[in-house]
Amino acid sequence: MSSLLAFAPPSAALLRPPPAAAHGGLSSPRVFPCWKPVIISGSPLRCRAVARSRTREWKKAEYLDVIHNDLSTIKRQEIVEDDTERETHHKVGILFIKENFHKLGDENPEHMPIGFEIAFPAMIEIAKKLEIEIPENCAGLQEIYAIRELKLTKIPKETLHKVPTTLLHSLEGIGGLKWEKLLKLRCADGSFLFSPSSTAFALQQTKDDNCLKYLTNCVDKFNGGVPNVYPVDLFEHIWSVDRLQRLGISRYFQSEIDECISYVHRYWTSKGICWARNSRVQDIDDTAMGFRLMRLHGYDISAEVFSNFKKGGEFFCFAGQTTQAVTGMYNLYRASQVKFHGEDILVDAGDYSSKFLREKRAKNELLDKWIIAKDLPGEVGYALDVSYYASLPRLETRFYLEHYGGEDDVWIGKTLYRMPCVSSNTYLELAKLDYNNCQVLHQREWKNILKWFRNSGLKGFGKKESNFLQRYYIAAACIFEPEKWAVRVGWAKTVILVETIVSHFQRQGLSREHKSAFVEEFEQGCILKYKTRSPLVGAFIMTLNQLSLDILLAHGQDIQPQLSQVWYKWLKTWEEGNNIGEGDAELYVHTLNLCGGGRRASALMLSEPDLSDHPKYEQLLKATISAHDSCGTNVEIERGMQGLLKLVLDKSPEDLDSQIRQNFLTVARSFYYTAYFSQETIDFHINKVLFENVL
Repeated sequence: MSSLLAFAPPSAALLRPPPAAAHGGLSSPRVFPCWKPVIISGSPLRCRAVARSRTREWKKAEYLDVIHNDLSTIKRQEIVEDDTERETHHKVGILFIKENFHKLGDENPEHMPIGFEIAFPAMIEIAKKLEIEIPENCAGLQEIYAIRELKLTKIPKETLHKVPTTLLHSLEGIGGLKWEKLLKLRCADGSFLFSPSSTAFALQQTKDDNCLKYLTNCVDKFNGGVPNVYPVDLFEHIWSVDRLQRLGISRYFQSEIDECISYVHRYWTSKGICWARNSRVQDIDDTAMGFRLMRLHGYDISAEVFSNFKKGGEFFCFAGQTTQAVTGMYNLYRASQVKFHGEDILVDAGDYSSKFLREKRAKNELLDKWIIAKDLPGEVGYALDVSYYASLPRLETRFYLEHYGGEDDVWIGKTLYRMPCVSSNTYLELAKLDYNNCQVLHQREWKNILKWFRNSGLKGFGKKESNFLQRYYIAAACIFEPEKWAVRVGWAKTVILVETIVSHFQRQGLSREHKSAFVEEFEQGCILKYKTRSPLVGAFIMTLNQLSLDILLAHGQDIQPQLSQVWYKWLKTWEEGNNIGEGDAELYVHTLNLCGGGRRASALMLSEPDLSDHPKYEQLLKATISAHDSCGTNVEIERGMQGLLKLVLDKSPEDLDSQIRQNFLTVARSFYYTAYFSQETIDFHINKVLFENVL
């Protein structure tokens, strides 16, 4: 469609808040001529270019969106009135209207352009004055008029003139305005809620210098045209980060992402945000996405911001809205999933948005008023069916690669438009290449783990190879990056060793004395370096030595003494019959810390202060264990995960290293995932994530 904005190909640099953030952060687009700049320039050449462009489109009307094109066609019939070629264009345009006007009633109401119900009736009245014949017995037209009346009932003119509302975005469709009052409601940049068309109408009526300055800046920036809304800096920054994270490629843009989140935080308010900074109108969509990302990046953000969008037990995107947006509720639901214990407003938000989305899904009505996406039902379905804590990173990416449409995703404003920093084929291509490359590595690692299991002698102690595929899958789904291979493999082998030892003693019915002998032989062989007699102990020690050698080669750190100590602690817990879940959780976290190298391993190798003496360590461990305790109720487990998330995300002076805190959450999520899904579903995930190539 020629009404779409066409942009230059995106690049990593576009994620950086440009000096431009003063100009809204948009990359320089090529904007197709539209009627808005004509109001400013009055250029006959511009009018002629518009008319010729639309004549070509009218001849292809069979595939054009009727609502968008009726709106544009009527307006263009108005602006070509002085054009020397007006007769030809006039006839073609009128023919288009007559042939397609009846289709208004067939359009999805969710795909109606923003403010269409306000602007379209006003354009019809102008067209009538110009003696342009408009069919009035159209059912769709009457429905649009009804929506207009409902909108003006929800936001009456008295309110419009007193406080900022969404109607400021569509002033061109409202008559009888008191401009001396409305001018006080302008945005700081001189616009009326960042709408060039609404601001152009205000300029036409008032000759206000600030309106002219805003429009002149827009036209200069976009080379003679303007977007349907500008700026969209907060929207662009937030949504770009979200897409990169879900596509699994955020690690390539970490500094840019940090800058984006910092930029959004700079303009955050207790009332929320909208698509642009310094707005006096806020929406739940941008607020929810911004809240979620800032919280997950460690910013201290109050959930009470959502009380601004709640009335009478219901949540809304905008005050005075006539319909509820699916994506607004979808992002509210996602925000509610990162709640802390005691945040009742997010409990209410989660319940409300979940009910709304489930009802829409049951009715097959997952269409949105803001975006025409490749697979919005798939995105919503994943969010509803997979808890945040069970959504392992590579699992989320594998499904999102099927949902994400790249540049084919089209956004709905006053026109259809694209966001190149949000919906990008470059992102999609990179994400697919990255996923498939990682998948090849993961398959190779799994083959090596099988080879290790067979050659180490562990195979003779009762566990089947097939039992361990799930253990490796969970490690790979949580920690997928190629450079973290040692952490991933170390974790998987640790789980396999634990299960082999426990299973062997249970299957053989061995006594406490046998356990004690096993632990003693481990101590002598691993710590005192004596030769072992038990094949199981020998295989056990050989594996730990190999893990230590891997880390020495990868990070230049000898973790063998520390690795032996954490295993000895686990063995003593197991020997004494204490809570094995507690021992497992601590062992796995220590393994991730040690195999990760760097500061995490260094911290564990320091004799003083001991990591376990840190005041936050015991809290993190207790919360992680609660996720492993399948005896707890769902409410108790969920509360434990909320408490753990708060401990991980909260920053305090002299806190534990952020990656150490994150490792607790990673281990807890692996426990949660296993308890959350049936074995049949897990097997499906394993095949999809590890073995199904992304096309």
